[in-house]
Amino acid sequence: MSRTYKATGINLKTQAFGEADRLVTILTREFGLIRAIAPGARKHKSSLGGRSGMFVVNELLIAQGRSLDKITQAQTIKTYPGLGKDLAKLAASQYLAEIVLCQALSEQPQEELYELLNEYLGRLEAIPTKEIKSIFAHLAHAVFHLFANSGLTPQVQVCCLTGCPLMPDFSDPKPQVGFSVSVGGIISLQALERLRKEGEMGGQGDRGTGRQGEQFFSRISSSPHPSIPPSSSAYETIVHRQEIPVLSCRLNATELAMLQQLSQPEIMPIDAANDGWSSVEQILRLYAQYHLGRPIRSAALIDSYFADNYDATV
Repeated sequence: MSRTYKATGINLKTQAFGEADRLVTILTREFGLIRAIAPGARKHKSSLGGRSGMFVVNELLIAQGRSLDKITQAQTIKTYPGLGKDLAKLAASQYLAEIVLCQALSEQPQEELYELLNEYLGRLEAIPTKEIKSIFAHLAHAVFHLFANSGLTPQVQVCCLTGCPLMPDFSDPKPQVGFSVSVGGIISLQALERLRKEGEMGGQGDRGTGRQGEQFFSRISSSPHPSIPPSSSAYETIVHRQEIPVLSCRLNATELAMLQQLSQPEIMPIDAANDGWSSVEQILRLYAQYHLGRPIRSAALIDSYFADNYDATV
């Protein structure tokens, strides 16, 4: 970077700084995540006041500083006014911003992440008021693609234990597959049950040795000293422990179909008000929080909103 540089970015976080300034965290196409001071932005007539608000996209001219850069010019090219007019949409936008703030890198181009975020903010803003519960479908779709972009796509097509494809059976209303956050995707419930039984049988057979659920393999290692005859070579035991995955939740056929269709560019044509979308969003929320190593705080606001407005907990 030169002493002054240009960037196009969207504001993801703002906070008061000093007496009248604002510290803005911005996701830029060209340089990834940057933090810059918007001088005088909190003054009543400041030209940077509105331009330093949340989810405002600007073309920026920024001067490098010793510790923090400074915005010298800003030209707004896009805003999302509809997000601030609906509490659910605003909370959902902040939900995505929290994820992006954890994923974005500094001093590296982040064009794909920048485009993805703007795409999903536009989709959230366009949700009709009467279809506000479809926000769960949009969030699930967004989270799936944000993690796919970062190389952490959840496995939703085949069983993580067997590698066999898992297809939804709509004739069976009972839960058909499980999802394990720690394993990273869907699991056949039958395969999981077989693994548990094998572990129990192995534990009973090895009670005297304490080798429960373990498989043992041996190989001869070559002697480091040529003077030692081959018959005296040491044996090295390699232990492989078969862990039983922790099941995060169970999915029925409809929820599995929704989850499997998330890899498509558009949301599958299933009633967006279907409660299955809230279950799928919960699954991906757990997945996101596991990989981010922290809770998504804005998600609690969404839960509270729908609990208050629809007399049901999500």
